[in-house]
Amino acid sequence: MTDQTIGYVHSTESFGSVDGPGIRFVAFMQGCRMRCEFCHNPDTWNMGGGTPYTPEELLEEALDYREYWGTNGGITISGGEPLLHIDFLIELFKLAKAEGVHTALDTCGQPFTYDQPFFGRFEELMEYTDLVLMDLKHIDDEIHKKYTMHSNKSILDMAEYLSSKDIPMWVRHVLVPERSDYDDYLIRLNHFIEQLKSVHKVEVLPYHKLGVYKYEAMGIPYKLKDINPPTKERVDNANRILQTEKYVKYKEQ
Repeated sequence: MTDQTIGYVHSTESFGSVDGPGIRFVAFMQGCRMRCEFCHNPDTWNMGGGTPYTPEELLEEALDYREYWGTNGGITISGGEPLLHIDFLIELFKLAKAEGVHTALDTCGQPFTYDQPFFGRFEELMEYTDLVLMDLKHIDDEIHKKYTMHSNKSILDMAEYLSSKDIPMWVRHVLVPERSDYDDYLIRLNHFIEQLKSVHKVEVLPYHKLGVYKYEAMGIPYKLKDINPPTKERVDNANRILQTEKYVKYKEQ
């Protein structure tokens, strides 16, 4: 087994119910280049950590829970940023599809590029991917850079590519007061999502502070310590502007 087919897993969840359809086995990969201010898992940032798995080992662990998945559950690979382990994902999803398992990829899309060799590998990965959970952090590139320390160009490029290939997407947007919770940004985000052809679901995820203790334990300053979660009214407002109710294809799956 070569190093290219080893993935480093931060943690797993046996009965995930929010990361794709049905009940799912969720693996959180280690490593992420983005530094989102609201990230609740800063312990996944470092590429040097995690538990090494071969694709066969992780699939074997996942299949132990298959009887609980029903007709629409399966495997979701999240992070960190799973696309940093793309060779591992290709092998894992290929094996999963051979077993008839539904595969979902939860990504922010930051590593995406049309440059080779990544793009060729990404195209191969998509052959074995049933669903992409696409995290759109902020529609404004300059704010996105301040917010995550990276441009959103590759992320929007990836969403448009998935649309062009009719690959099912669930778009997720974390609503953060004083960052993304402004009507003009939400309107721009809605315009972008509307022109995508393969969006099956849009989710507004309210910002929360559940990961603050990790920053304290790791000695990392938490930049949003004075910002509280959005009110129900603002969450409802975001759902209205993003027209989340009209994306219902996921209910047919």
